[in-house]
Amino acid sequence: MLSRLTRLQAIALCAVPVVALIATAAAAPLPFALAQPGMTANVLGENKGTAVITVSGAPTRKTSGQLRMTTIEATAPDAQVSLGDVVDSWFRTDRAVMPYDSVYPTGGNIKEIERHNTAQMKESQDAATRAALNYLDLSDKNVKVTLRLADVGGPSAGLLFTLGVIDKLDGNGSGGDLTGGRTVAGTGTIDADGKVGAVGGVALKTKAARRDGATVFLVPKEECQDAKSELPAGLRLIPVTTLKSAVDSLVALEKGKGSIPSC
Repeated sequence: MLSRLTRLQAIALCAVPVVALIATAAAAPLPFALAQPGMTANVLGENKGTAVITVSGAPTRKTSGQLRMTTIEATAPDAQVSLGDVVDSWFRTDRAVMPYDSVYPTGGNIKEIERHNTAQMKESQDAATRAALNYLDLSDKNVKVTLRLADVGGPSAGLLFTLGVIDKLDGNGSGGDLTGGRTVAGTGTIDADGKVGAVGGVALKTKAARRDGATVFLVPKEECQDAKSELPAGLRLIPVTTLKSAVDSLVALEKGKGSIPSC
């Protein structure tokens, strides 16, 4: 039989490679990105000194309140995310662990990612303009809408862009603000027909919205559960499926009457 000392020595020798393996795994890069609440921007106002929405060819109205598009901020595409980073973020409510491909679907080439995000933003802005003008029965031959938002890519601001154009041109349809003077935030893609689509990262976006003063958050209906999971106090969720449902809910909220859906 091995003596007690010999057994301890054997265990110690076996433990060395195990500890080394754990240390290596903890330091090795993993196929994840870490995300946190990002910046928000009021599409009715200015971003870096430039109006986000500019309209010509039709009279516009002065707005009050805010419509804030929301973002998440992810680790850089070339950042190495370790097991320790993942474990730390997993148990935090202000962080999220996301599959790398869901954040950077075009891979790790920074230039390619920038081009992809810029193209998605341009497509989103074009769709938002068409959706707003279609909703108001206006022609893009007579009305020109320009959307500018620096340092933001992707399609998730589509719904808020559309609402911003409508508020500047028509308000709530009877001369009042679409926001009712509130700070309204939200997220969601949009197509030219006014259909709202899911975007991801909504739990983090609700935190960004509340941090920046929002009391109402418009969320694609299919993402209600995610939005409710870590909902900040004082933020009201309104699920939307179409541009019309979003406008109807905001008008009902502003007028204090009518049905307003909830998650």
